[in-house]
Amino acid sequence: MSSGAHPPRGLHALTESPVPGLAVAERRVEDALATVICVHGGLDRGGSFARLARRSDAFNFVAYDRRGYQGSRSLGPLTLNDHIEDLLAIADREETLGPVIYFGHSFGGLIAMGAAIASPSSAQLVIAYESPLPWVLARESSRATLSTDAAYEAEVFFRRMVSNSAWERLSEREQQSRRLDGPALLSDLTRLRTGEPAFDLADLKTPTLYVHGDGIIADYYRELGGRLQLANPLIQVREIPHANHGAHLSNPDQLSTVILEAWESL
Repeated sequence: MSSGAHPPRGLHALTESPVPGLAVAERRVEDALATVICVHGGLDRGGSFARLARRSDAFNFVAYDRRGYQGSRSLGPLTLNDHIEDLLAIADREETLGPVIYFGHSFGGLIAMGAAIASPSSAQLVIAYESPLPWVLARESSRATLSTDAAYEAEVFFRRMVSNSAWERLSEREQQSRRLDGPALLSDLTRLRTGEPAFDLADLKTPTLYVHGDGIIADYYRELGGRLQLANPLIQVREIPHANHGAHLSNPDQLSTVILEAWESL
């Protein structure tokens, strides 16, 4: 997770966003094979894809703060459909320049797949990394219910997904920034907790790669991957060794290779 309000080195902010109020950044290369549009997960932001963008000279990269988060915090509502519409608006801009790849991390993968279903021609490839699909295979949660305290839920989520020590190392300003992202996070988590399908996987007509690491819940992702392949033959599954949930930060070289190989296999 990135902690700055401005795009980190390697990503340059757009002065004119395809969606007014949406903070979008990009990295352009010569003779790009395609543009990778990165969609972040809960309590993250577009800047966290900077390491991944810098690892590739084959693709343009576009990343953005989803509505409700960081530079796009003022935007609402925070529904899955609104997130999908934002992604499609960015893709509409990018497809005038060449092919498009959706790369969605965690909850961002739901948005990427949902956008591909809503507009099959908007992307030529979808890659989802450890995206939760509870209606396909539920995963037990240590917390049965969510509170209505969004700031509290943001802190709890950060401590659980990163670590207690990482939270304590954040400055008071950085901690408060995470708490201010709480309403958007709570919306994401609430949508997942409904258990209702976000979409029908059979409606996905775009080649899709579901990627996961080999961490402590790798067995869950392996079973989920098997179910995804049964649900739709266009979905392939790949496991990355020595990778955790935050692979776009910890394993950017491996992910860069995965994206390139997936594109070349089309």
